[in-house]
Amino acid sequence: MSPPGRALKGITMDQYPLIADHGLIGDLQTSALVATDGSIDWFCAPRFDSPSVFAALLDRENGGRFQVRPTIEVFTSKQLYLPDTAVLVTRFMTEAGVGEVVDFMPISGTVATDRHRIVRLLRCMRGEMTFAVDLSPRFGYGRDPHEVEVTEDGAVFRSADTSLTAHLVREPDDQRLARTVVDDRGDLHAELTLTAGQVRGLIVETGVAGPPRRFTVAEVERLQRETTDFWEHWLGRSTYTGRWREQLNRSAITLKLMTYAPSGGLVAAPTAALPEQVGGERNWDYRYTWIRDASFSVYALLGMGFTDEAAALMGWLRDRLDESDGEGTPLRIMYRVDGSSDLVEEELDHWEGYRGSRPVRIGNGAADQLQLDIYGEAIDSIYFADQHGLHVGHHGWQGITKVLTWLADNWDRPDEGIWETRGGQQDFTYGRLMSWVAFDRGIRLSAALGRPAPVDRWQRERDAIYEQIMTRGWSAPRRAFVQHYQTDVLDSALLRMSTVGFVTPSDPMWLSTLAAMEEDLVTDSLVYRYDPAASPDGLRGAEGTFSLCTFAYVDSLARAGQLDRARVVFEKMLTYANHLGLYSEEIALTGEQIGNFPQAFTHLSLIDAALTLDRQLDARKRFGT
Repeated sequence: MSPPGRALKGITMDQYPLIADHGLIGDLQTSALVATDGSIDWFCAPRFDSPSVFAALLDRENGGRFQVRPTIEVFTSKQLYLPDTAVLVTRFMTEAGVGEVVDFMPISGTVATDRHRIVRLLRCMRGEMTFAVDLSPRFGYGRDPHEVEVTEDGAVFRSADTSLTAHLVREPDDQRLARTVVDDRGDLHAELTLTAGQVRGLIVETGVAGPPRRFTVAEVERLQRETTDFWEHWLGRSTYTGRWREQLNRSAITLKLMTYAPSGGLVAAPTAALPEQVGGERNWDYRYTWIRDASFSVYALLGMGFTDEAAALMGWLRDRLDESDGEGTPLRIMYRVDGSSDLVEEELDHWEGYRGSRPVRIGNGAADQLQLDIYGEAIDSIYFADQHGLHVGHHGWQGITKVLTWLADNWDRPDEGIWETRGGQQDFTYGRLMSWVAFDRGIRLSAALGRPAPVDRWQRERDAIYEQIMTRGWSAPRRAFVQHYQTDVLDSALLRMSTVGFVTPSDPMWLSTLAAMEEDLVTDSLVYRYDPAASPDGLRGAEGTFSLCTFAYVDSLARAGQLDRARVVFEKMLTYANHLGLYSEEIALTGEQIGNFPQAFTHLSLIDAALTLDRQLDARKRFGT
């Protein structure tokens, strides 16, 4: 299933699964990726942004993994989620029989904890199957050595700072795992033979003291029922009844899996350093909460009826505003899931990277960039939430006025832009656009709520931005709005111009911009962010099409009345999802998913595009236009 490749330090590239060959499980504080070959290739604990325990995705030999697979070399595997849940089933089919591994994480709740469990329930469905178990943790991003102690009920792996306990799932009269071997790296290898109808398993757990204990099958099946009930009950709150219910439900569950329940913060992705170009250097850590992503998520969550999650995100955003001390910018562009801001970027030189993609980065140096668009996105989401019953209180209004006071003095500064380029600051049109949104929504909120505000100044700044974009952000030769004032290069971030109401969807200037983007940035319905060759971003290499931009393109087409075309683009984009309906950040020229996985931005933009398309298609059906 993986592409052939060159050798890397004794490992061939085909030993790395495709990024898309994974499913996501989680407990609302951290998560894990499970490959179609039964390997848990990524798991950080106790939080999304904590050091890794399993990270074979970034170094197949030295990253650590927890694999359960048939001992027979030739097998076929399939994956599915149990309907309306985050319970993942990996099925193995061999000549001797059919078996499956059911993976899930019991929900941890809203109180931060170091205790997290991955449950792996093994079943033989037909015939007989011998499972090989390889449990190879690598603590602290593979930098911390560990010792292992094996008992009849499991094993404990200990490093200097943390531990991992493996509990056996078996009945009282069962024998221990067969052929158990601990190698010289402190890794556990064992086998377990099951016949049709038998159920056994393992649970790995962080944050517990003491030896492993035996879990009975009945105990674990109860945990599975509780986890299944949680997800079914949660998804049952959805109000979406449109045309793409299955896809939106999966996207909603995926967004929920990437939410840190104690704070309400949403990570951009649960992974780090998965490449935007295989073999290249565009490898970033996305395990943090971006102001932008959190703000956009409010639209998607409220659009599907998930008011509690939207309210939690608004609370997270309000806390960030309250923390501002009046020095420097009111907001950083990203934070850790608990709201702290220590995101120092470093490179893990001891890891080879996914299929040789180096450097492997953790932390994120873009955290200190100036990106003016985040203020418009934040205030627009507050305005949208207020319209949907999540009203702004006194402290919230103080935060808004503080932001707009600062923005009134600073919106005309060069910044790094939405894409966090490392090629220097520019007068990015999108930053100006969203600054316009910030003032516009502040004015509307002041009127709607009857709150005191320097509305006259906000109006002057809003109107000045409008005039500036129309004169300096518009290129007459290109007949399009451009990326920044010193270039004629296009930027798909500007697809939001009609969405936020800066231009009407039928404006000739907007329609010609859409046409120019289609010529420069769209390839078989997929959309690039921009052309790095024409607009240098300070990095070597290229990248794939950006999936959220494709869904934003669908939204723009639908708003412009090009419904048939929008629907075709949307349906084609759905074919690029993986076998479970998940999306990474980008799509390579080959159709392979690349970049961090799964990406929240893509899934929330899928929801937004579907909601817009449903609304427009319903209107056409009603009015026959």
